[in-house]
Amino acid sequence: MRYGGAVEYAHERRIREWNKPYYRLAHWPIWIWVFFLVPGPLTFRLFASDVGWPNLAWLAAVLAGTGAAGLRGQLPGVEPRPYILRFDEDRPNPLYRRVCYTFAWNALLSFAAINMLALVIAAGTGAWRMRQLYQWAYAPACALVVMAGVAGLLPRAGFSTKGEGTERRYFYTAVWSVTAAQTLLLVLWKVLPLSRKTAALKLALFAGTLILMGIAGLRGRLPRTRPIVAGELIIAD
Repeated sequence: MRYGGAVEYAHERRIREWNKPYYRLAHWPIWIWVFFLVPGPLTFRLFASDVGWPNLAWLAAVLAGTGAAGLRGQLPGVEPRPYILRFDEDRPNPLYRRVCYTFAWNALLSFAAINMLALVIAAGTGAWRMRQLYQWAYAPACALVVMAGVAGLLPRAGFSTKGEGTERRYFYTAVWSVTAAQTLLLVLWKVLPLSRKTAALKLALFAGTLILMGIAGLRGRLPRTRPIVAGELIIAD
């Protein structure tokens, strides 16, 4: 299908040889959050009840692990200098990028899928099964995403960086869509009572937000969702 949205041209982008300290520091919390979400049932208990010592212990481990990786320049965006300078260049994708983006996709896809399924069940039956779904369905969902990442099937987690100019578009579209939908769902979960009617409302708003933000992203209307293309030659008549 031909893309008809806005694009960015590679030759119009300023090439950044080094990442400034504030730029590197600003990317660190992203990866803290990504890996903090890895134990899904533990994350669910955090939002469903309160912070417990297992959450704090895991957070400390994530801070230590991501901090050490960041100091070695092995977190995307936290490198001393950008790894990708030309978005159509066929270069090996480093292992740390593949690992980080694989678990970023897990944070996006697994949680959204389980929450969607829980809403469908609640809207259809009036019974909330979110705790059970996180206990039994999260691990298979996470494993499926990780296997896709190992196979190089996920955008930005492949074996090569050749498609980076386009793959970033899908990644950031998913980031904007899922983040907006999950934030809205969290607010609705806190302010609305648990009932079949409110579950149907939450489902409609959750799915609608995913769809609307997804369309906006795929049209290049959201930050970092425009594909980066090589550009065009201008030939005088």
